[in-house]
Amino acid sequence: MSHTLTVLWTIEPQAAPRPWLACRRCRGARPFECSGKTRLNANGRRLDAWLIYRCADCDDTWNRPIFERQNVRNIPPETLDALQNNDPGWVRQVSFDVEGLRRESGRIEEFADCRVTRRVLAEARDACTHLELVVHAPLAVSIRADRLLSAELGLSRSRLTRLEEEGRLTLQSGSRKALQRPIRDGLRVVLDLSKERDRDEIADRARGILLPA
Repeated sequence: MSHTLTVLWTIEPQAAPRPWLACRRCRGARPFECSGKTRLNANGRRLDAWLIYRCADCDDTWNRPIFERQNVRNIPPETLDALQNNDPGWVRQVSFDVEGLRRESGRIEEFADCRVTRRVLAEARDACTHLELVVHAPLAVSIRADRLLSAELGLSRSRLTRLEEEGRLTLQSGSRKALQRPIRDGLRVVLDLSKERDRDEIADRARGILLPA
């Protein structure tokens, strides 16, 4: 008999991080947003590539370096094709590279808004007393684990903390205090619902059948 419901949650952030940079027109630090456009420059067999950002206030531009003086033979064909065609998927992937942005700017503005899609991996064959969530986050997202679980399962953060302290909520992420940290790809959440009166409602929210009001 199985009493465990296992659900895959795929987390997709809705807004790319914005670096704060010195804007020439505004004459001060301003947030810059990814335009979705790339720039490619050739000097013989060597290429330079940039992702173009625009000031959120005045539309001034900043070219974020992707690579410089790269021999065309050393550039993967799919990357070159993406740059030449402003491939939206490739641009989106690069725009969420927070660590790359931090090399260019000391201040990065991140957004917690995200969309969660669900797929049941294994249903509980009997009464559901345990919930296992497998988190897939292909892009960097800044929402904390406790806020995500609270929003998607309809549980207060204080209740989540209590469950963690009682050993009935565990987050297998390889880091300490994972409940207060931004979620990462591969996070696994195991929740013991055996003593929770609303366990069926929690399970339905995990599946996406019943969402919090």
